[in-house]
Amino acid sequence: MKIGMCGTVSVGKTTLVNALAKLPEFKDYKFRTERSKELMAMGVPLNTDSTLKGQTVFLAERASELMCEDIITDRTIIDVIAFSNASKSMNILDKDAFTNFASHLISEYDHIFYISPEGIEIENNGVRETDAEYRNLIDFTILNIINQFHHRIKNYHNISGSTEERITLVKQALSL
Repeated sequence: MKIGMCGTVSVGKTTLVNALAKLPEFKDYKFRTERSKELMAMGVPLNTDSTLKGQTVFLAERASELMCEDIITDRTIIDVIAFSNASKSMNILDKDAFTNFASHLISEYDHIFYISPEGIEIENNGVRETDAEYRNLIDFTILNIINQFHHRIKNYHNISGSTEERITLVKQALSL
């Protein structure tokens, strides 16, 4: 099973994935979390400065995750498309071509869990963008992508609440 957490910056995707990794119900799963600090150190532009090459690196990471069985990730192809669409460095033709290409991989996920930013403060981890307007733009873009490509999403779940409440919702959705 391929499970992806989807959402804008600083909504607790990584926290949720790390919490799921500690549960016996998920002992046979692989878990992947963000490598933004490492990629930034390699010179890969992030956030509003992202480029076509940079987003291609992120797309390759997500695609490699989809080659694994029984995996839970804290990012999805949808997130990558959203960040490319919000990039100030990419032109509209590259954004459209990238979106069209990447969107074909969305159907690889068995479950996509969208996490709303509502009620969650932005946390500065030294890498992510902390501008609330940008955060809202990414969230708006993610929701538009979900709507645009809903026909490629096998199982979509909208979750919120504390980490414990989210864990319960994930387990319910997966019938665990």
